[in-house]
This record gives sequence, structure tokens and C-alpha cells, in this order.
Amino acid sequence: MTIDAAHGAPPSTGAQSPSAPPELVQLLTPEGERVEHPEYDVELTADEIKSLYRDLVIVRRLDQEALALTRQGELGVWASLLGQEAAQIGSGRALRPNDMAFPSYREHGVAWCRDVDPVKVLGLFRGVNHSGWDPKEHNFHLYTIVIGSQSLHAAGYAMGIQRDGGEDAAIVYFGDGATSQGDVNEAFVWSAAQNAPIVFFCQNNQWAISEPLERQSRIPLYRRAEGFGFPGIRVDGNDVFAVLAVTRKALDNARSGQGPTLIEAFTYRMGAHTTTDDPTRYRLQAELEAWKLKDPIERVKAYLVKNQMADKDYFESIDDEAKQIGSDLRRRCLELPDPEATAIWENVYATDHSLLAGERDQFTSYLGSFEEVTR
Repeated sequence: MTIDAAHGAPPSTGAQSPSAPPELVQLLTPEGERVEHPEYDVELTADEIKSLYRDLVIVRRLDQEALALTRQGELGVWASLLGQEAAQIGSGRALRPNDMAFPSYREHGVAWCRDVDPVKVLGLFRGVNHSGWDPKEHNFHLYTIVIGSQSLHAAGYAMGIQRDGGEDAAIVYFGDGATSQGDVNEAFVWSAAQNAPIVFFCQNNQWAISEPLERQSRIPLYRRAEGFGFPGIRVDGNDVFAVLAVTRKALDNARSGQGPTLIEAFTYRMGAHTTTDDPTRYRLQAELEAWKLKDPIERVKAYLVKNQMADKDYFESIDDEAKQIGSDLRRRCLELPDPEATAIWENVYATDHSLLAGERDQFTSYLGSFEEVTR
């Protein structure tokens, strides 16, 4: 049983009467049982469910490969998504092709849903490119390291959609810690006041690096939306069905002129904040073990088995495919060429910039001094 850090009480997970909807929207229990919700539902075929399962397994494998590469010194750092696969795949698959997604630095699953080549994501953490992909090509913006700043980018983009008379929406991802940043709250203000077509998607993984949720808020995060004048909803972030249903409805509302929605995906960061972090210093092993029982992949697998939608051969084939994709990612990552040292000054400004040119020339001269010494 999970504990609501703000109130010291477990959030509701079972179906209740329409007059009292559960605080936590859930459509698939950790045991793989399908449950009903009075306001949210999703109709999925067996093939669609199997496709979601495939996504979950593959992105976890890609995450494992990246983590191993970092430990071996092949990546500078890595922010693992372990435990948050359902939040990312469910929301990512709710997007339409022309919707624009604004990630932070952990949305590898959403990148997968937007057809971004995983090796391009790894190139960023390997330090061989500035971003690696064209945001316009995938409608998936660049990773943002500055906590919360992408929320303002998304709000502005959504306002642009509105002014252009578009029928699309924007979605922006951030963690529970980012809700304490001014940028996120300013994005709430602007989006509410302008009735912008945007979905704020908070992956509440319980820990803002080493700070627990109660250091961030005394009320559940989704309730903050009310103070800005738009709806908030808390969804079981380990339930890919519920995340898909909630995000799809929020995006539909945004497109139809009903303004912003804040989704709080209540999940858990199973690994470290990044590979520079040691979570054993600030959280209990018992907490981690409790969340392992809510694994987003295992609950979909249990559902498929119970409903005789997949057999052993299917699961083995998905595991084999994920292993192959992971091996391919490792090989291609190690083959990424190192850029020229001066490439860091490229693609920063659209036109020539005197200060930047001076820094580049100074650095080029500095590098040249080493060549003179070795002659």
C-alpha cells in the first residue's frame, strides 16, 4: 500500500460510486485485474495491449543498456526511467502526430513513442552532439536540463497554436521537484489566463533528487492546479491503461478549447536520480521493495496471461527483440564519432555573433599551442 506523503493516508485505488470518484485514477491493478472508473476508460484490442507491453519492455531494456554504458565510462551521466515506463508510454501513445511534446531529461520512453532514434538520445549524454534530433521532424522538443524551464517553452508554443488557429496541443513533462520552480508556476499562470491548449504532465516519482515529496508540497500536487484555475487529476503512474486514458482526455480537452490540465502521474523512481546519485543514502530499501510489487510491466503481463491474450512464446519473442535492440543500441553508441572540438560553437545562434566568435578563436588558438609544443 502506498502512502500519500501529504496526508499520511493511503490514496484510494479501488472503484467507487460516480458521486465520489477515486483520488487515484486506476484501470489496471498491480495484480493485473481490470477495474472501472466513473470518468475515465479506454477500449483496447488485444493487439493494442500487446503493443503497449512491447513498448514497456523495450524502453526498459534501452534504459538498462544506457545505464551499463554509463557505468563503463561510455556516457557522461544517465537519468534512468526505471519504474516510470507506464507514465511515459501511456502519455506518449496518447499524443497525435502534430502534438508537440516538451521533455525534461528523463523522457526516453516518450522519445521512443515519437520515433526518435535512441542512439541520438545517447549521443547527447555521450557529449558528441547538442541534441541529436530535429524537434520539427518528431514533434518532440530537445531535452531540457534546467529544471522546469521547458514548461515556459511549452506554454509559449501552446499559445502559438491558439493564435494560429491550430487544432493541436502541447504537453510538457517535469518531475515533482520542478513544481517548486518559478518557471513551472509562471507557465501555470500564463496558460490558465490564456486558456492555452496544453497538458502539464508531472511524473511524481516521490523524490526530487534526495528530497521527499513532503518537502515539496503539503497537498497532493494535482490539487495545485485549482489555485491557477484549471483542473488537476492524479493517475496511477504505473498503470499504462489509466495514463493513456487520462492523457488522451486531457489532450482532447485542450484541443477543443477547454484549456490546460495538470496530470500528476503517481509513480516511483526505482533507480537513482542520475548515475551521480546514491539513493541508498536517503531512502529505505523497504520502500523500494514495496514499489516493486507495483511494477508497470508485470501488471500488463499478468493481464495478458489472465485473459489468454498472449503465451510464453510471445513474451520470449518480445524479450529477444528487446535484447537485440539493446545490443544494436550499444554497438551504434560506441561507433558514434567524436566531433571536432570547435563544434561546440556551431548552431548556437542563427547569425554570426562577435562574442561567440571571439571565444571560438581563443579556444582554437589554445588548442594550436599544444600542436606547437609537440613539433
